[in-house]
Amino acid sequence: MEKHCTDSRVKGVSTGTTILAAIFDGGVVIGSDSRASMGGEYVSSKTINKVIQVHDRIFCCMAGSLADAQAVIKAAKFHLSFHSVQMESPPQVIAAASVLKDLCYKNKDELQAGFLTAGWDKKNGPQVYVVSLGGMLISQQVTIGGSGSTYIYGYVDAKYKPNMTKEECLQFATNALALAMGRDNVSGGVAHLVVITEKGVEHVVVPGDKLPRFHDE
Repeated sequence: MEKHCTDSRVKGVSTGTTILAAIFDGGVVIGSDSRASMGGEYVSSKTINKVIQVHDRIFCCMAGSLADAQAVIKAAKFHLSFHSVQMESPPQVIAAASVLKDLCYKNKDELQAGFLTAGWDKKNGPQVYVVSLGGMLISQQVTIGGSGSTYIYGYVDAKYKPNMTKEECLQFATNALALAMGRDNVSGGVAHLVVITEKGVEHVVVPGDKLPRFHDE
């Protein structure tokens, strides 16, 4: 990726966000809010989709600088498409996470973006990976990220259970996003959720007025 100089006084579009991914019995749920802001002060979009499909059964969520994240995802899609043609089979989830990791690490001085990668493949089933700022790669059962995540660590630790059903995991993810969006002023909008299993991909959108409420707002 081409290197460039940045002026720290210029505030770009940030996803100022809450992102989440969790494995359940037979699949994985990945989701986010839909608000983008300028430096955390001006809401530039209420309906941005931060859950991006990078291959048939592989999705990622982005946090940080929106421009940086979109550039990395565009490059990752190209690499994975080329990889699938070479291998004559769909890429594994770890391959997608590794591509994101390499791109983030090689450009760590210029990028301000992190990613959650989730998906399903025939070899390892449902998987979740975290690619943090600087290019660190970690595999986890459940993970959260973004500015809103600081409000829901307790909820996630208390409520997540391995081998949940699809319905339980969807409700868990919806509740977690709703709690974060209710407290974090740069998270909001609607909840975008994607369910990935061996059978395929299911998109779920929960409008803001349909999200569960846990306190008076």
